[in-house]
Amino acid sequence: QVQLVESGGGLVQPGGSLRLSCSASGSIFSVFTMAWYRQAPGKPRELVAASTSGGSTNYAGSVKGRFTISRDNPKDTVYLQMNSLKPEDTAVYYCNAWRKGAVREYDYWGLGTQVTVSS
Repeated sequence: QVQLVESGGGLVQPGGSLRLSCSASGSIFSVFTMAWYRQAPGKPRELVAASTSGGSTNYAGSVKGRFTISRDNPKDTVYLQMNSLKPEDTAVYYCNAWRKGAVREYDYWGLGTQVTVSS
């Protein structure tokens, strides 16, 4: 079992920056693919950025060049640095941990943190 706790959300003006953090506990953090998803009101949850256990990263097209995902394995923490924020980035941001085991997949979610971009 993995517990994920997000922090760092809040209200920011367009063009501003925020850094989200997700602290994990309960399992070996380094073997998981860690990702950030977001869900805006009335829209489906979407992948924002992911970091694999091997060090690869990928981003949604809408955030590429503005957001950066990073992970600190010794601290069991993954970050999402968000720059040049836009009103359309407003959403609840969720941390996700995923890995494929021998017989099943392991998929864990945090409770989310609200990000609001508004003047």
